[in-house]
Amino acid sequence: MTSKKQQARRPKDAVDGLLLLNKPPGMTSNRALQAVKRLLNAKKAGHTGSLDPAATGMLPLCFGEATKVCAYLLNADKTYRVTARLGIATDTGDADGQEISTAPIPEMSADDWDVILQVFVGESMQIPPMYSALKKDGKRLYELARKGETVEREPRPITLHEIRLLEYAGSRLVFRVACSKGTYIRTLVEDIARRAGTVAHTSRLHRESVGHFRSEDMLDLTAVEALAEDGQPVLRGRLLPPDVALPDFPPVSLDESAGVRFSGGQEVAVAEESRTGLARVYGAGHQFLGVGELAGDGQLAPRRIFLKPAKNPVDI
Repeated sequence: MTSKKQQARRPKDAVDGLLLLNKPPGMTSNRALQAVKRLLNAKKAGHTGSLDPAATGMLPLCFGEATKVCAYLLNADKTYRVTARLGIATDTGDADGQEISTAPIPEMSADDWDVILQVFVGESMQIPPMYSALKKDGKRLYELARKGETVEREPRPITLHEIRLLEYAGSRLVFRVACSKGTYIRTLVEDIARRAGTVAHTSRLHRESVGHFRSEDMLDLTAVEALAEDGQPVLRGRLLPPDVALPDFPPVSLDESAGVRFSGGQEVAVAEESRTGLARVYGAGHQFLGVGELAGDGQLAPRRIFLKPAKNPVDI
């Protein structure tokens, strides 16, 4: 039997790919990442966009070379299923906080609530909550909040693409929201309640999607553990190649010679002379080489080079 010390001494493997985890409640995003990283025995790992410990849902985990696409996923739109508890406000804006105030819930129909929800669709400025990981003078806001301190926060631009009312009964309000990066759902719930003349907090939060990734492609942590019990190759076989995270980047194919130069950090000439912006770059055999930027003059400059081409790349 292998001891824990022997397991700890085992060299980590160069594991590359993405895994869409359905994060369970009561677990930080980093703890979830480390759990899967350990099951994969991976050297390098990162996640894209933290979820609060109480929240559940899609947490894209990146391993090895796939960590180079994390920054692009951070900018992706997201969709949440939100359950709000009306009439009670907490200091954190969610169910983990302490009750700080109550207010009567106005007599309103589902249609009335839907009218209020639609007011928030579009572009707006949102003030981040004190209980957030943003920094002020080098300190996390939640650290200051825990000391009872409140500091001024600059409003930030957000976009709510769609809000759909799903359920309203008593003190329970459930809706789905599609939003841009940087949107704080807890603040949105408080703002919606304020608009209706009451208070509220987020009692449940489930992230359904990140970018183009679908909820049905997620794996629960228990499923990940079960796959690992069948062997690490089985679990690693469920990883997605890095290029699936970049569907909005047009593909550019290079011949073998140009692919070698691109992977070596050199600009290369391509046929797409009029195109500009970031692109997915493929070499011989449709191997994913990385992310390049088209300058509009027929030149393609490397921006993120994948030293180890993804296995089994897919067409998007």
